[in-house]
Parts: sequence; structure tokens; C-alpha cells
Amino acid sequence: MRLRLIVLLAVLGWNLAGCALRPSYAQVGSGMGAIVGGVVGNVLFGSTLGTITGAATGALIGQQAGRANDYDPNP
Repeated sequence: MRLRLIVLLAVLGWNLAGCALRPSYAQVGSGMGAIVGGVVGNVLFGSTLGTITGAATGALIGQQAGRANDYDPNP
């Protein structure tokens, strides 16, 4: 029981720490691309496979577009 509590607190702390940083443009582009691609895939194909394929394709395209806008101060 005590081990579960320690693991739960560690996981919660890790998740909260991850929210403290601003996401990169690649991460934002990936999320937005997945949402838009999933909707478009569902509208065009009307099936689960179409939705999943659209979301995966949209995430890939959005990630690539967002990565072009990321700034690396230490190239």
C-alpha cells in the first residue's frame, strides 16, 4: 500500500513538472495536426480506420510544420 502511494505521488509530480514548461512548436503542431487530421479523416472516410489514419497523417504534417518554427538558441 505504501509503495503504491509513493509511485502515485512520483507519477503525479512528474506530470505536473511536465506542464511547467512551454511546449515547442513541433509539439503544438503535432497535437493540432492530429485533431484536424482526425476530423478530416472521419468526414472523408466515415470509419475508425479513416479517423486514425487522418490523425496520424495530420500529426506528422503538423509536427514537421511546427519544427520549422522552433528556435534553437544553441545550434
